[in-house]
Amino acid sequence: MVTAAQPLPRATARPPRATAVRHLGPNWYAAVMGTAIVATAGSALPLGVPGLRTACAAVWALSLGLLLALLAARALHWTHHRDQARAHLLDPATAPFYGCLAMALLAVGGGAVTVGRYWIGLDGALVLDAVLFTAGTVVGLAAAVAVPYLIAVRHKVEPGQVTPVWLLPFVAPMVSAALGPLLVPHLPAGQPRETFLLACFAMFGLSLLATLLMLPLVFGRLVTGGPLPPVLTPTLFLVLGPLGQSTTAVGRFAEVAPGVVPAPYSEGFGILAVLYGVPVMGFALLWLVFATAHVVRARRQQGMGFAMTWWAFTFPVGTCVTGAEALARHTGLVVYDWLAVGLYVLLVAAWGTAALHTVRGLLSGALLAAPRPAPAALRSTTVRTTSDGAR
Repeated sequence: MVTAAQPLPRATARPPRATAVRHLGPNWYAAVMGTAIVATAGSALPLGVPGLRTACAAVWALSLGLLLALLAARALHWTHHRDQARAHLLDPATAPFYGCLAMALLAVGGGAVTVGRYWIGLDGALVLDAVLFTAGTVVGLAAAVAVPYLIAVRHKVEPGQVTPVWLLPFVAPMVSAALGPLLVPHLPAGQPRETFLLACFAMFGLSLLATLLMLPLVFGRLVTGGPLPPVLTPTLFLVLGPLGQSTTAVGRFAEVAPGVVPAPYSEGFGILAVLYGVPVMGFALLWLVFATAHVVRARRQQGMGFAMTWWAFTFPVGTCVTGAEALARHTGLVVYDWLAVGLYVLLVAAWGTAALHTVRGLLSGALLAAPRPAPAALRSTTVRTTSDGAR
């Protein structure tokens, strides 16, 4: 007798790949950002190293592959684990990482024009950048509004829960502002170019003012609440993101403004590139030392182990490299060339360390495993951030 096959229970009907990505959060896009910035920052270094451009193009191709793979994995996540996806969105410790999605799209798109064009041609690079820039900007602006709104209206937060992760949605528009000028020369002359450049400048202001509102909360949390938990300590490097990226942005505004905006304003962009960039880069270096001291302390006294938060050592430092490169072009000072080279060495070392540990964690399955309960001592500070960061 033949009987109808019984449907499998829903939990076991999921394909194995879907089950594997249940705990894959939006924080994984930081790996794409960190890889893309290695390529774009390296392409503008004042070095005549043979093969450097080819190596940077290869790293960009890797970032593009990582982006496509992660987009597919996250699509599986939203399709088969919507409960977990909604929980991430409504979690004040995880929701800000949606800014990483926007920045990953933007970073890979910008890399297409700077280094990817040597492999895929300028026309293909422009099309790819236009698509990724548009998608990244829309997602970034949406996150800059939605995430703070959810934190204020839906999330139950306390002052002790403030971390530098909250900066992520506000940094995304600054990345758009810094990478948008790459497309300006390829737009029709006249109002299209001027409108697009001023739109990028508006996103610069949006991100800068929002960051200035958030930074006192982050620093106040450190002063009044003490050091962050070890797993979150690397996120202190996220503060470098808006600092380095804004310096990069004003430098690129100055480079494309002549002939796009009227002469007095184009000259003003050139002045802003130096008068804004120099002091901001100075503060970025101060914060770099401050954040490094916290990391060294956490490593020595608390045994800080690897977590996905280590990717915070990459993209923010990379923005400082591009910022120093912009200052070198506009001031003509060799000291900024050497600063860019020194920071790039730090970036490559950080990227190699984070990438190696990530590959090991993926092969062992530890990074995609269900999060462990947070220790009781950390629950008063954050519960979900610690567990998500460990993944």
